[in-house]
Amino acid sequence: MFDDGTPIFQQLADEICGDVLRGAYAEGDKIPSINELAVFYRINPATANRAVASLMDKGVLRKQRGVGMFVTEGARHLIASERSSELRAKHVAPLVAEAKALGMDTESLITLIREESAS
Repeated sequence: MFDDGTPIFQQLADEICGDVLRGAYAEGDKIPSINELAVFYRINPATANRAVASLMDKGVLRKQRGVGMFVTEGARHLIASERSSELRAKHVAPLVAEAKALGMDTESLITLIREESAS
């Protein structure tokens, strides 16, 4: 699951966020403990803790002392909004710039996207 390009804690945080977006964890659901995450992913518990702490800082997870970690209300929207902004910055803006450089108009680009979506 983990690659060399991004810190492991960030990859784990992204994986948990992906699980929330896909509905594996609903808002209010308890997520696995730090130790369970560490064992499952075969990583150091400190790394798992760093991933969870980063998600707490973002407001995606909340800690209930003595009970566990839970997905916050509004977490799915928060994650989707952040990822939408990232998608635009990393992929859509460069795509539009390249299309303009190729002399394509908006309708031609939309047609390309529709064709790609259909395949």
